[in-house]
Amino acid sequence: MSVLVNKNSKIIVQGFTGSEGTFHASQMIEYGTNVVGGVTPGKGGTLHLDRPVFNTVKDAVKTAGADTSIIFVPPAFAADAIMEAADAGIKVIICITEGIPVADMIKAYDFIQGKECRLVGPNCPGVITPGEAKVGIMPGFVFKKGNVGIVSKSGTLTYEAADQVVKQGLGITTAIGIGGDPIIGTTTKQAVELLMNDPETECIIMIGEIGGQLEADAAHWIKADGNRKPVVGFIAGETAPKGRTMGHAGAIVGGADDTAEAKKRIMRECGIHVVDSPAEIGKKVKEIMG
Repeated sequence: MSVLVNKNSKIIVQGFTGSEGTFHASQMIEYGTNVVGGVTPGKGGTLHLDRPVFNTVKDAVKTAGADTSIIFVPPAFAADAIMEAADAGIKVIICITEGIPVADMIKAYDFIQGKECRLVGPNCPGVITPGEAKVGIMPGFVFKKGNVGIVSKSGTLTYEAADQVVKQGLGITTAIGIGGDPIIGTTTKQAVELLMNDPETECIIMIGEIGGQLEADAAHWIKADGNRKPVVGFIAGETAPKGRTMGHAGAIVGGADDTAEAKKRIMRECGIHVVDSPAEIGKKVKEIMG
């Protein structure tokens, strides 16, 4: 089992022929991901990386049966790309683009409500189900298949956590990088819920940052859900000056629960196994899973 993406996902790349799209699509294809084509307006009917190029997402859905999209479109046009994918019937939309104007994301977020799709990101590393599909910019060789799910705001800490888990002789079901922008499609709580409901995921790693309420919301949901599976939590940014937020989450304005200390307290109160440094994540997971 897996969540969001698997070996049967039919993936297209929006911004396929650009430099970023080309580089990361080639890495995804090399990993074995089922990339069925890409979209670059005006270049439809050509081939790129031995895959067909379409003018629109609708064409890709109609011709190649695409159900998943990864977006490498420049910030000024990325929100439109999200809306185009949703309108065309894409089920999973993963937006890597950083720097999308907040006003544009408000429009995109409102547009996808009620559509049968899930947005991951923007400004995220993507999603990987090891051995099946890498739909993102993460180093695929770090991830091995197993029973631990990962939800993270931070791309770098996603890779670090996966590496630690693998070095403990365990592996990953699916890792979801949700991104840290003020407006994102899938929250920490929603990503955790996906993994909580996945039969093969036996333990979940939840990595957050100072700023915002997402981790607190997820923690309260985990407790209300009965702590069905053990969750290991880490909050980055504990040593930052008071009132500061982490890099890409810097635009988020939180309340009393947005400091590292407060988030860790809430997580512990909700039965989450909180670690104080990234170096402890893998060992804690191993301790829990035996």
